[in-house]
Amino acid sequence: MFRVRFAPSPTGYLHIGSARTFIFNWLFARRHDGTMILRIDDTDAGRNTQTSEDSIFDGLRWLGLDWDEQYRQSERLDLHATLASKIFEAGHAYRDFTPAEEAAEKAHATGAATWLCNPDMRELPREESDRRAAAGEPFVLRFRVPREPVRDITFTDEVYGAQSKSTADIEDFALLRSNGLPTYHMASCADDADLRISHIIRGQDHLTNTFKHILIFDALGATAPRFAHLPLLIAPDGAKLSKRKHGPVVSVTTYRDAGFLPEAYINFLCLLGWNPKDDREKMSINEIAAIFSFEGINRSNAVVNFSDEDPIDPKALWLNSQHLYALPVDTLASRLEPWAAGAGWSPAPGQLLQIAPLIRERMKTFRDFASVADFFFLEPLPPFDPAELVPQKGDTAMAAKVLERAKTVLAAAEFTHDGLDQALRAAAAEIGVKAGQMFQPIRVAACGRKVAPPLFETLAVLGRELTLVRLDRALAMLRS
Repeated sequence: MFRVRFAPSPTGYLHIGSARTFIFNWLFARRHDGTMILRIDDTDAGRNTQTSEDSIFDGLRWLGLDWDEQYRQSERLDLHATLASKIFEAGHAYRDFTPAEEAAEKAHATGAATWLCNPDMRELPREESDRRAAAGEPFVLRFRVPREPVRDITFTDEVYGAQSKSTADIEDFALLRSNGLPTYHMASCADDADLRISHIIRGQDHLTNTFKHILIFDALGATAPRFAHLPLLIAPDGAKLSKRKHGPVVSVTTYRDAGFLPEAYINFLCLLGWNPKDDREKMSINEIAAIFSFEGINRSNAVVNFSDEDPIDPKALWLNSQHLYALPVDTLASRLEPWAAGAGWSPAPGQLLQIAPLIRERMKTFRDFASVADFFFLEPLPPFDPAELVPQKGDTAMAAKVLERAKTVLAAAEFTHDGLDQALRAAAAEIGVKAGQMFQPIRVAACGRKVAPPLFETLAVLGRELTLVRLDRALAMLRS
């Protein structure tokens, strides 16, 4: 049975890399009919915040991907302590009574990269260790990394292949802090063992931790999960994406608030470090789940392209526009509702259903809705340059003549695509102008701009009464 977990710490908003890790775990679970577990790793009480946790859940709910089981590490502290004690009693850990300041000085003197242990504490007799602990002296519980003989810790990563590290290069890392709380290593491995996690899928920056975790699993007598480490997400300059340095660029909510479809954002994240091997780019989550495999994950880091002017990756924008265009009209109309409300507009029943097919080619994100559809809702229109009413190779008199004739024709025409098409083309022929010269003044008068959705469909949505009012207003602008 495949069981995977996503284990965020509530110390900041949902990072783009964390979101991709969640998605890859979800894809693997669903591809293999496995179990997807959400575990909140909240044992670092000093850094946890409710705001961060809320942000994580907000981001996950926006993605729209489910999970099967949910846990909170802070509710499992007894398990962590029990398993840490088991490791200690088996002789794989020891108490280190060195005060924190002195330990830091020793590590600094030795060199943080080369510090392995404090021999005085590692070799402290058990009787002395028990006496000091019983007296209430604080201690850190450290894992006793094998030194004699030195051995290699090996595993095969599902992405990066064979991995090996000598125990001579691994420090005696902490399992419990001096306050009795578990470290990341202890809590994570205890929970992974207890929850029967079969595969750990996480960022490549955790790869070095895996050697320590294998030691913990061995000490617990547990079978270590399989590991798959994901390539990192980096900035255009090659730096690792970080919340502190890159701010909103790395937040999932930045894309949500920019008007992205969650399915398009998922598609974008999947292509950061994975490819389907068949040159496809736009894919639904179900299409991706059907073909997802570790073999498709790249080993090289993936670049998220952004600039100081725009935090959104252009590839993400393109994918979102493709997903938007592919939405069924009724679905698109429904998803436009909150954006209309956010702009302060109150569409009439069925109005968005009429507007949606006219504007979807003009939107890259839902945020574009307010700028491409405003003329359907604003009355009067914002001011525009009257010169735009004059078609190319025309003059003000021609534009006025067109609008006068259009008023007469549109007062009686059938307000459907075909009815408007026939009436306005016939009117152009009657007054001796080309179709384009007829249409431009009407389009600008009705929409306040030259570039707008198809004219006949737009007029049909605006309706006869509003269209005639706007033509009158445009005529007045020309005459003034």
